[in-house]
Order: sequence, then structure tokens, then C-alpha cells
Amino acid sequence: MDSDIPQNFQKELTCVICLNYFTDPVTVGCGHSFCWSCLCVSWEKVESPSCCPLCRQPSEQTNLKTNILLKNLVSVARKANLRQLLSSEGSRCGLHEEALQIFCEDTRSLLCVHCSGSQEHEAHIHRPMEEAAEQHRVKLSNQMRSLWENIQGIQGNLSKDGRISFYWMAYLCRHQDETRAFYATLQLVLHEEDKQYLKSLVKEGSKIFEQLKKLGAEMTEKKISLRVMYDELMDMCLKPDVELLQELGDKLGRSEQVQLHIPSPLQPELPARPITGLMDRLNRFRVKISFPCEITNHNLRLFDDVRSLRFTHDRLHVSRDPGTSNCFAAWGTQVFTSGKHYWELHVSKSWDWAVGVCKDSWLRKKDTLLESQDTFLLLCVKEEDHYTLWTTAPMTRQYIEKPLGSVGVFLDVDSGSASYCKTCLHSIRTSIPKYCFLYVVDLIRQPTPLPVA
Repeated sequence: MDSDIPQNFQKELTCVICLNYFTDPVTVGCGHSFCWSCLCVSWEKVESPSCCPLCRQPSEQTNLKTNILLKNLVSVARKANLRQLLSSEGSRCGLHEEALQIFCEDTRSLLCVHCSGSQEHEAHIHRPMEEAAEQHRVKLSNQMRSLWENIQGIQGNLSKDGRISFYWMAYLCRHQDETRAFYATLQLVLHEEDKQYLKSLVKEGSKIFEQLKKLGAEMTEKKISLRVMYDELMDMCLKPDVELLQELGDKLGRSEQVQLHIPSPLQPELPARPITGLMDRLNRFRVKISFPCEITNHNLRLFDDVRSLRFTHDRLHVSRDPGTSNCFAAWGTQVFTSGKHYWELHVSKSWDWAVGVCKDSWLRKKDTLLESQDTFLLLCVKEEDHYTLWTTAPMTRQYIEKPLGSVGVFLDVDSGSASYCKTCLHSIRTSIPKYCFLYVVDLIRQPTPLPVA
């Protein structure tokens, strides 16, 4: 960093983590600044919440933007250092005794003005040293952000969906047991084709299990290769401009290459088939539900909480506090304390929805739905380009097809169960406490209105 720039000024442009000039500087909430790449690696080593590496003040920011002012000041300092280096006696052309001010992109060599116009170099791409160094640092920063985004994306998939393979077969067996229990509750006959179908689920589930294990290994391998490339580029950022230009080589191209063919997460779903006589039997218990009790814009955290669920030590937890959701919530006046009841709710008008029942204690508390033991819901949550189904109390992922149009809710208060179904052999069955007052719940997430032009 030796240059004519005062040391106190250089100190203000130095990252306390890497002890070098800032590369892609960002500023956290407390006001301290760091290299974006240094901060990412620092936060990766600690558990949430992330803190400032200098003063340890918690930081709620995740999508940090480049501090343009600091970036420009660092650029000025770097150029001053480079000009001082190029003006020294050791940075002159041995043939023409002139300053080496030109960088040849093809041979990655430093040239004087006369050499750049020689027959050897005249067809090559040349740039002034300062311009070339600036452009390559920008390309490095962009590649590192892209690499880190892919690394975190893979880690997110491994944390959220990659653990499926560890309990997939247990889920499959439980699903078979729940389906048989659903038949018994409704006194339906399990026909031979239905028995064969349940057996085929084991074969299909075993195939999915092998696919999940293979995908997990591929994701882990790709993450390692991305991280190796990231560390390599991070080391390049610490080099002075001349060394960076001469040693960068094909690293940017290799970085782009390694980011190709990122494994996509598998979204396993068990196939469904119609159940003979199901609707005739359910209609015997059909009740009419009305929802006179409605609230909107209520402080209900649910759908975004589900989207942020991650596995830690084989247990689900919410990885961040996403704030509140713009929800429309309704519950019926009917109170169920015994017997069997069936109703249907239309869910086709919302990406995110939840149906089920709740205890009267939740109506009084209205605590966080995700952690409540007083709500028994089937949730549908849109995540990027697919949907996931969950049941609450406890939170459990359900690997079946998303219902279309409407969902049927079959409540058996006496046996302590709630099942969600619609003409298919797939029923999702959850346990509920006996001898309590249960209210019907309907939740949808309201779409965010478009801004008025």
C-alpha cells in the first residue's frame, strides 16, 4: 500500500479482516465497513444472528449493497499506488527504456507504448494498466458474488430438502399406516387394487430414496468445487494490481465453467389415485361452514416462516425473522366437541393457503402459528416454482400432490384425528387432542398489490 497517500487515509480504506484495501466494500448497520467477501466468510463461521466482526453489534442486514463512495475512494488509492510503481526505475521497458503503462490481454504482459505497436503485439487487445486493473477487479467481484450465491443456494437446498433422504422411508411407512387408518375410520373396503397400490408405494419410495441420496452427494460435490474456486478468487483479490493482471489467467473463465450444471433440488411426490366410494361416505358427515369472523392484515407469521424453515441438527427451525404477512384469516362459529364432520374449502385463488381447525385457546392468544400447539392445519406454500404441503402441531412436510380447486377436511373428534383429502387415495392425517372445543380455520395470503403508476 506504499504511496504518497497519507497513511491515516489508507487506514480508512483498509479491511480489518484481510488487512488490504477494500474489495467490493459494504457497510453494516453499525457503520463499520468490510470487503463483501471477507464479511460473507466471517458470517459463515458463526451462528445467527450475524454480528459486526469489529464491534459485535448484531446485524439484521443480509442483502448488502456495495458502498459506492468507499469503492471510488479505494479506486483512487489503488491507481495512485499503481502510478507510483509504474514510474519507478524497475518498471521500465528493457528495450526502449520507457514506462510500462500498457497491459496486453492476450499475453498478460506489461508493455511500453512502442512495444504495444510492434508486429508481435499489434493484433492483440491492449488497455491502459489502470483501466485493465479496474475492469478485472470488477469482474472478480461479480464472479465472487455469483459463486457465493450458488454456494448458499446449494447449502440452503441441503439444509432444507437434503435431509429428506434420512427419514424418507419412515415417512413412507407412516403414510401407508395413515391411509389404512383413514379407511378404517370411514369403514371403507380396501379393495385388492388398493392393496397393490399401497405395496407399490414402497417400490416407488425406494426409487425416490436412491435418487435423493445421489442428489445429495452431487450437491455436496458441487458445493466443494464452487468453494475452492471462490477461495482462489478471494486470494487473487489480495494481490497488487500488477500481480493480479499477470496471474489471473483463466480463473474467470474457470469460475464461469464451474457454475454450470448446478444440481436442482428434487421435489418428491407420491402418486395418487381415486378411492372408490370415498365421496359417498364423506357426504354422510358433510356440514355447512360459515365464516362470520374475519380479520385482515393481522400480525400472523406463517407462510414466510414456513419458507424459511431449515434443518439444524436434524430438527426444523426458522432461520430468520421474516416479519409479518398480509393474510386474510377466517374462522367459523361452529364448535365441534364430538362426532365426525366433513366440509370443503376452495383454495384455488391463492398461492399460499391453510385450512383446518384450532382450539379456542389459540383464538384468545393468536400466537405464532408455526410454533402453536393449538392449531391443526394443512398448509400449501409456494416456494419459487413449486408448492410444498405441510401439517402443523408438529410441523411436518407432506410429500403429495398439491390439491386443486378445493380441499376436503374430515374431522373425527372422538378418535382425535383430522384428515385432508379429495377423491384420492392420499389422505393426510394428523392427531388432535380429544375433549376440546375446535373451531374451523381458513387462512390465505393476500397477493401484494401492484404499485399505482
